[in-house]
Amino acid sequence: MRSWLSDRGSLTRRLKARHADFKVRPVARGFAPPFLDEAQALRLSPKALAYVRDVLLIGGGHMRVFAHSVLPRASLRGGWRGITRLGTKPLGETLFTDPRIRRLGLTMCRLDARHPLYRAARRHTGLTAHHLWARRSVFCLNGRPLLVTEVFLPAIEAP
Repeated sequence: MRSWLSDRGSLTRRLKARHADFKVRPVARGFAPPFLDEAQALRLSPKALAYVRDVLLIGGGHMRVFAHSVLPRASLRGGWRGITRLGTKPLGETLFTDPRIRRLGLTMCRLDARHPLYRAARRHTGLTAHHLWARRSVFCLNGRPLLVTEVFLPAIEAP
């Protein structure tokens, strides 16, 4: 799991290289308040609304990753405005092909039932794992942040 969590490259590119049938399945999108730790990372009020997009990254017939992105309303102007129209396109292709986008760090953690992101992943996947590993990054475009969390599902290491 460590190589998946610490890889600073494009997760989309890595999954596409492993799975010829790679696809993105959107499961939720719209305006919602960010989770408390996300609001803190983005320096938002916990009651502020942000554009939230949840997708499943699928390859080899298995759900590999539950991806969750949070874009503050103020970030919807300018370069990020196309994020709301991604549909089944992977966000990673945008993040790693636009030279103006910078990644600000990478953090990892183990999620369990106490974390709302674990509960969201479980709700969209039906998985019953006791814990899930995740990594999180803030990407900046013209000083405007986008938070991306990738929750690795048990099938991530399956062939």
